Amino acid sequence: MMYGAIEAGGTKFVCAVSDKQLEIKERVSIPTTTPEETLKQVFDFFDQYTLTSIGIGSFGPIDVNEKSATYGYVTSTPKMAWKNFDFLGSVKQRYGIPVAWTTDVNAAAYGELKKGSAQGMESCLYLTVGTGIGGGAVVDGKVLSGFGHPEMGHLLVRMHPDDDFEGVCPYHGNCLEGVAAGPAIEKRYGKKGHELAEDKKVWEIEAFYLAQALVNYTLILSSEKIVLGGGVMKQTQLLSMIKEQFTQLMAGYVATPSLDEYIVTPELEDNAGITGCLLMAIEEK
Repeated sequence: MMYGAIEAGGTKFVCAVSDKQLEIKERVSIPTTTPEETLKQVFDFFDQYTLTSIGIGSFGPIDVNEKSATYGYVTSTPKMAWKNFDFLGSVKQRYGIPVAWTTDVNAAAYGELKKGSAQGMESCLYLTVGTGIGGGAVVDGKVLSGFGHPEMGHLLVRMHPDDDFEGVCPYHGNCLEGVAAGPAIEKRYGKKGHELAEDKKVWEIEAFYLAQALVNYTLILSSEKIVLGGGVMKQTQLLSMIKEQFTQLMAGYVATPSLDEYIVTPELEDNAGITGCLLMAIEEK
């Protein structure tokens, strides 16, 4: 029995096929352009196999409400070619097999819970900090959703006293993504994050915003583990600064596990999302 996975990001689609033991037989990376162009390549890849089911973790926002008329659609994305596109329906129509459907960050959270840094736990939160900021959570072993999925990157944060940046989010200006995602760093300073690695003040401000978010997530969800991934988190100095700011902002109100165990980077590294998609495919009925 073979299972398919699509980790659909705003820049690229990663597609993989595995057996039930999660041994990946083949994987490809496909540029995210238009639905027609991208899915043609996706289908060309999967058409080589007889699949039992597929798991999709997609960039969003997406409709995850099974009662909705637009369930399975990519909805209000800034990627205009994908806006109001029936992604799930297109895959189901092609293959006629069960397809699991969630966000890319939910898939990554599920991957880390089952096979990564949160193994043996019932809950975790995964936050990716890169071109955008997105978060997913698993609660009681199940991906968290309600009428929709979490949009943790658009949390409203208070500004750092030394920062008057207006933010880059087209919806909210200076929400978390607007002030702390990769494009916000580049627009604020005129350089990409990796060119600012030695500038301590840059990362103190970045840590202030991310720590605020983690305090809020902790107060609301009390997840057993918080996992921080994405390109911005590859700045290795950032993790310890976030923990320091987290401690100051929490001010002893909630006793969390040791921060060295509570706030971590992905054990699965860049494979968290595709692993989560494969796991969901295997479990889909």
